[in-house]
Amino acid sequence: MNADELISRLSGPLSLRRRVVTTVALLGGLLGAAFVGLLWLTEPVLPVRTQLAFGALVLVGLGWAGYGAWVLTRRTPLFALDRVIAGWLALAATGLLAGLTVLVAATRGGVHAAAYAMVVVLVLVAVGNLVRARALRAALLRRKRELGG
Repeated sequence: MNADELISRLSGPLSLRRRVVTTVALLGGLLGAAFVGLLWLTEPVLPVRTQLAFGALVLVGLGWAGYGAWVLTRRTPLFALDRVIAGWLALAATGLLAGLTVLVAATRGGVHAAAYAMVVVLVLVAVGNLVRARALRAALLRRKRELGG
């Protein structure tokens, strides 16, 4: 096997599993954004905080839909870039959740300890996924350079 064949195996098309997961992210993001957007539009008077939360949820859903569309339409090797972008999206959404939890706690005099624990766990998982995705991408790119690609 020569270097070009090995590089093509490293950077081949998305597997069926990755395509299915990415399609679920695309459809989940679209459906979530549409559902929250319709709910937002049908409520005549909402507090400002609720409108901001709905807007943030719509943006998160559209972000995941955009990610799914980008991954599924790429025709070049991704070298795990899709996983890095998904990691950043997850960290951004989780950071938004953490910020909103702190905002609710500040305006209402606190929230249940389980809410804080959930946010901490989600942030740790998102950071862990991002670190793992970046390490995988670096390893693939290093291997590509070693093979002369």
